Amino acid sequence: MPSTPMRDLSHPIADGMTVYPGDPSVHLSPALELGRDGAAVTALRLGSHTGTHVDAPAHAIAGGRTMAEVVLDELVGEAVVFHLEGLADGATYGLDELAAALPGGALPAALPPIAIVDTGWWRWFGDERALRHPSLDPAAAAELIARGMHVLAVDTLSPDTTDAAGTTSFPVHEVVLGADHLIVENVAGLDGLPTHVRVGFFPLRLGVDGAPLRAVAFGG
Repeated sequence: MPSTPMRDLSHPIADGMTVYPGDPSVHLSPALELGRDGAAVTALRLGSHTGTHVDAPAHAIAGGRTMAEVVLDELVGEAVVFHLEGLADGATYGLDELAAALPGGALPAALPPIAIVDTGWWRWFGDERALRHPSLDPAAAAELIARGMHVLAVDTLSPDTTDAAGTTSFPVHEVVLGADHLIVENVAGLDGLPTHVRVGFFPLRLGVDGAPLRAVAFGG
């Protein structure tokens, strides 16, 4: 029986890779060497929000759930993919743009539990332009939740704006994480992904405010 094809939607973790401004930098270095020590082991130093990762409510909400309280069932399921075209640097997108990205140009009354936004900015990960990514209107985030979204996944550093000097306002995080939902950031490789697809986000088992993960589309 043929297996369902899988598509990796994750950025690789690499030494010196792009991180959110102010987050710990990423360092990979040899700890043991095969020829010298009989085994190869790499030492890792990185933050809990490195690369493609999930934000638990505790990331932005006092008393919110940590990853120890997030179950995998929340991160695997049916998704709607919004392919947004032609957004300008720093643009804000909302319900009109999201609806226009769907067949028929209308946002359904009931959404699947996972919403993935493809702004195309995943292509700029590692470039200075990554900081000038588009952001989601917080009112649109609230409406997505009202229609059934539990996980918001974006291909940018954040669904909120990112300031190289250090952003202190996170209204979309407050809306989504404040509703005890989840945010996945830095999803990659979304070109050509169907509007409706089953996905899985598989985080490292860290019981903290977030965790790097492997993002997978099944049959995409």
